[in-house]
Amino acid sequence: MLTFPVSARAILASALLDLFAATPLAAAQCGNTAAGFDAWKRDFARIAAQSGIGERGLNALAGTSYATRTIAADRNQKSFGFTLERFMEVRGAATIVAQGKKRKSRDAAFYNALERQYGVPAGVIIAIHGMETAFGNFMGDSNVVSAIATLAYDCRRSEFFSGHALAALQLVDRGTISPQSVGAKHGELGHTQFLPGNVITYAVDANGDGRVDMNNMTDALASTANFLRQKGWQPGQGYQEGEPNFRVIKEWNAAGVYQKAIAIMGKRIDG
Repeated sequence: MLTFPVSARAILASALLDLFAATPLAAAQCGNTAAGFDAWKRDFARIAAQSGIGERGLNALAGTSYATRTIAADRNQKSFGFTLERFMEVRGAATIVAQGKKRKSRDAAFYNALERQYGVPAGVIIAIHGMETAFGNFMGDSNVVSAIATLAYDCRRSEFFSGHALAALQLVDRGTISPQSVGAKHGELGHTQFLPGNVITYAVDANGDGRVDMNNMTDALASTANFLRQKGWQPGQGYQEGEPNFRVIKEWNAAGVYQKAIAIMGKRIDG
């Protein structure tokens, strides 16, 4: 049963992600190699405890290891420098569109329910699903908490990922994820690769089983639609470049080629 409840977590999650700005962070010294990671964990644990993270979250942080594959991936994001045509070729746009059309036809009632609730057309949700995980066929092979902690420690984008690290620890506290949960190399979770802070802010229990599970397709796709709606999606308006909702697609991913690819594939899937 599709329930699509309205999320009541936005205010709490926003406060959580803003906590880092209000917490004395100078003691959590970032670094660019594994050498200082253990010292950073001790300092970050103190900050996390002050921010309300409980024993389970703190134990998860203590058990993290420096994620060398995450750092390698973060330093080697070459595909976003491709032309749009090359990017779409590399990402398998033709296959995503072909499979996406079949999915839309096969599960029409589900996607129609999403659009009624959130105003986001099926093509956009399906394009994101295909781009992020090949429709759930590969949702990652990295430990989520270690990946996020490593990125919070790494000086390159420490400020951005520190809020998500606190969110990941809170998700462990809640039992939404475990210290062993697996996701993408940047700590993204589930079918559409939500960062932990976005799980807290935008995720919904769409199948009505009493828990949010981003590895459950119903929860994940409804959460994706909710993310876009909460970011300002205007039902009934266009989403191609230059149209009102293209601005909202930009909220999903910062790379211009990625944004354009979602819009183009979404339109082709919607027909």
